[in-house]
Amino acid sequence: MKAMTSVEEIAGLLGRTPIFSGLSPRDLTQLAEVAVPRSYLAGEAIFREGDSGDTCYVVRSGRVRVTRRHSDGRVLTLAEMGKGQMFGELAMFDGETRSATVEAIEDTSALALLAGDVRRLLLNHPEIAVKMLSGVAGRLRAANERLTRQSFQTVAGRVASALLGQVESRRADGAGDNGSPVLIEATQAQIAQLAGASRESASRFLAKLERAGLITTGRGKVVVHEPNALRNYIY
Repeated sequence: MKAMTSVEEIAGLLGRTPIFSGLSPRDLTQLAEVAVPRSYLAGEAIFREGDSGDTCYVVRSGRVRVTRRHSDGRVLTLAEMGKGQMFGELAMFDGETRSATVEAIEDTSALALLAGDVRRLLLNHPEIAVKMLSGVAGRLRAANERLTRQSFQTVAGRVASALLGQVESRRADGAGDNGSPVLIEATQAQIAQLAGASRESASRFLAKLERAGLITTGRGKVVVHEPNALRNYIY
């Protein structure tokens, strides 16, 4: 994976990131000078729940998954993030240990920003803090909705919701239009994790969808042929 070494390139990426989009070229250059390019392989943990942390990250390419371990041993997926999105920003505010685990879903590159550098930026640009908190609130809201679905929906509804969420996420990244199939690069175990279901129960439902012609499964991937039909299973 090609690493970025040019301050100008990094400043350009940060300028296209919603949270930093209002900064002047001078501020972006100053931030770029302290940003550290990092690369991660698919499946690699960027940090784990309980780790100490003083760094936040902006995704340059690829995707990451945010998870948290439940007291009963289940791993719950809280969010997935792609290009231009920030994670780990709670380290900017509380200095506590990491509240969740973040791992790369696919080969991913990111920019690492130390808490001290970002805090200095926030003092001069409080509007960035508002954007940052808005992003945290949005992810918290999405996590609450997902946990509610996992508490009250059937396995079929949870798996269908997880697949549909993946489809919408891929389309947001430019993967086809409403009428075309969508490739989801995820194992059945990962889909089960997204749905908060056991691998066995998720696999049985995926097999049912495949027999109905709605999806095709393969090694580490699922192709969704009729995304809108998944809504029939969500109740």
